[in-house]
Order: sequence, then C-alpha cells, then structure tokens
Amino acid sequence: MKVARRIASLRPYYFAQVGAKIRALEAQGWRVLRMDMGAPDGPPPPFVIETLRRRVQDPHVHAYSPYGGLPEYREAWARYYQERFGVSLDPMTEVLGLIGSKEGIFHLVQALVDPGDVVLVPDPGYLTYQGAARVAGAELVYLPLKEERGFFPDLDAVPEEVARRARILWLNYPNNPTGATVTLEELARAVDFARRYNILVAHDAPYVDVVLEPGVRPPSILQVPGSKEVAVEFNSLSKRANMAGWRLGAAVGNPEVLEALHRYKSQVDSSHFRPMMEAGAVALTDARMDAWMEERNAVYRQRRDIILAYLDDLGLAATTPVAGMYIWARLPEGWDSMTYTQRLLEEAGVSVTPGVVFGPHGEGYVRISLGTATEVIEEAMERMLRWWRRMNGR
Repeated sequence: MKVARRIASLRPYYFAQVGAKIRALEAQGWRVLRMDMGAPDGPPPPFVIETLRRRVQDPHVHAYSPYGGLPEYREAWARYYQERFGVSLDPMTEVLGLIGSKEGIFHLVQALVDPGDVVLVPDPGYLTYQGAARVAGAELVYLPLKEERGFFPDLDAVPEEVARRARILWLNYPNNPTGATVTLEELARAVDFARRYNILVAHDAPYVDVVLEPGVRPPSILQVPGSKEVAVEFNSLSKRANMAGWRLGAAVGNPEVLEALHRYKSQVDSSHFRPMMEAGAVALTDARMDAWMEERNAVYRQRRDIILAYLDDLGLAATTPVAGMYIWARLPEGWDSMTYTQRLLEEAGVSVTPGVVFGPHGEGYVRISLGTATEVIEEAMERMLRWWRRMNGR
C-alpha cells in the first residue's frame, strides 16, 4: 500500500530499531544492560499513585474530560509555575494540558508551520523536533551545539535570510542529550532573537526539576520579561515525578499560540483520563514532592558519579552534568558513534545511544542515561571496561 510522501521520508524511530535488535540478542541468550533510554526506572510518589487508585473507584469519572485538560489540572500547572519560577499564568488561556509533552511538541509544528517554512532545531537535539518538521514539509536548519560554547546555539551565526523565513526556534534546557544547562541571560538572548525576526521560541523543559547538585535551579524561559509575546514552554511530569507512562504534560505561555495548538489538538484527541489528571495535579502541588524529588535526585547523582569514575579508563570524556539525566561522553579518537555502540551492544551486551542519531553534530559522542537501576549501571560499566581492555589488548 502506498503511504503519504510526508511519511515515506521518515526513518523508523531509533529506539524502536534498537529495541528490536536487543530482543534478538536476548533470544540468543544475552542479558542486555540498557543505558540508552531516557526513562526513569523508579515509580511515582506513593501519594500520587494513591490519588489515582482512590479516584478511579468513583463511577462518575469515566466520561470524556474537558478539551485542554481539567480546570484543576491547568490550575495546578499555573500554581507550579508561580511557586517554582515566579511566573504568573492564566490557567485557561496560558496553560494547555497535553497527553505527554511529546505530542504537543509534534502538534505545535503542524499547527504553525507551512511547507517551505524554516524550523530551527538544535543539533544534537531531541528527535521529535526534526520529525515534526519533516512531516510538516518544513525546511530543517540545524543549529550546532558545540562543547566550547556550553552547548548553546550561536544565534548570531544564523543567516539573515534564514532567520526571516523561520517560524519556530527550538531550545531544550536542561538539555537532552548533552546534559547542558542554561542561564536566564542566554534565554533572554533567544527571546530577543525571536522578537527581532518574529519567530516563536519553543522551550522544551521537562528536566528542570531533575537536579544533580544542591542549589541548582534551572530557569524557565517565561522568567524573561516580555517572553510571553514570543515564547511557549513545554513541560511534563514524566521526569519530575517518574510518570513517563502516564503521559501528562502541558504547554504554557503565549495564548495565541496555545489557542492554535488547542484547535489542532481538538481534531486529534479527546483530552485525558480525569483521575490521571487529578493525580497529576497532586504531583505538581503537593508539599511532599520536594522531599521526594530530593531523594530521587540523590539516586541520579550517585549513578552519575559511578559512570564518571569509569570514563578515563574507557577513553571517554565528559563534562559533569549538574541537571538532567544524561552523560554526554566524547568518544576516543578514530571511533564513530554508530560503530562504537553497535560493537558495545553485540560484544558486551551494553546499550548506550549513538550521538549521531540526535543530529550531525552529535557524531563523536554517546549518550548514557541515568534512568537504570544503580546495580545495573555498576555491572554495565564493568562490562564496558572489560570490553574496552579486550579491544586494546589489555
């Protein structure tokens, strides 16, 4: 059967491909240790789970929910932004509930971009920015994220004629895959750039509450004065509260953009299950969340330090991340990321992500996720070390 041209050009999602390869290896008797997926391995807070368990028993909660999310769910996001960032939001016009932030990211492009428009995407960057632009028929322009610039794009290097055709600039901090953080001053430069060229800057911020050092407080782009004129931000409970499978997120900021996104989404979905949104509101506003996140983040910090301690002996190098859940490790000279990860998987039974899948400037790196049980990480690093020593005749 013939498929639409906009779909025919899409490559299969990388993690679907590697998942099939891992299943084949496991069928041959391998126990594959995965440090490739960016998914928390622990459960959500017990009081969030209890809210869902209790509310699902109510016979009156199983009908369709309001488009855009329950008012109390949208109000919870507004309260969170006020308390966490000092940002005031109108829950009904400046907050839009999403079925996970990924679908909102994808649908935003479909709602705003016409064929031939330019979309500016970070390179390396989250794969959905690229896929959404391709489906919309947009022209992708990659903005290199270079280590010497702290993995922040050089917006002054964007050619004038490209900037004038651009509709969306994607940013993502704390960053996936590099683990880089951003200052409010850097976000302010992005807002100025967007205002100068009448571009929407879309900031993807699901990792703002995954902090690996005490005192680190990653900012929201909406803290920049006047940013609502040209910005929206995507956020999610997947990383904040280990609720990846619950698919609960939000887009916040510019009301005209959110109205267009809402209009598009109303043709696609029928909102989310009420008890899940009620539990999500608890994960945003309950006072017990701070202590729970501090304990969870301490586990990620321990895992980060275990991995970093092995890197020198593996010939890898990385900047120590202070937020997010990834280590972005530079490969030894002479290795490309696909060859390295394929051999590591097939010869050591350890899966990490090749940097090149995130964009051309990801070549020469691999991404290692902290979302794996600590004892599995320890075993995986030992396997990597033995494999690397065999490779080098030691």
